[in-house]
Amino acid sequence: QVQLVESGGGSVRPGGSLRLSCAASGFDLRYYALAWFRQSPGKAREGVSCVANSDGSTRYVESVEGRFTISVDKIKKTVDLQMTRVVEEDTAVYYCAATFWDRPCPVDEDDMEYWGTGTLVTVSS
Repeated sequence: QVQLVESGGGSVRPGGSLRLSCAASGFDLRYYALAWFRQSPGKAREGVSCVANSDGSTRYVESVEGRFTISVDKIKKTVDLQMTRVVEEDTAVYYCAATFWDRPCPVDEDDMEYWGTGTLVTVSS
């Protein structure tokens, strides 16, 4: 049974850092693309970052480029999102997602097969 469980959300001040982690089980990460999406209040869900284990490619939405870093630990079966220099616009529920994928990132939301339940990040002074 595939499971994705996010952790690490919480409150952080603007300019601060936070690390989200997603524990994956029930599938072989080597053949999957893993991604982080987020949904802010009143807005549609958007892709934040993606990593394709087929070729190691990564992609970031422009608004987080240079501030967020996605990483995969294939032994621990986790995919992390290191968030730095956060801004209030980063406030959202962050979701981990995975799909069987043999191409580079990005991956559309509609192509994602598995989803976690989300973890809330609040950026506020």
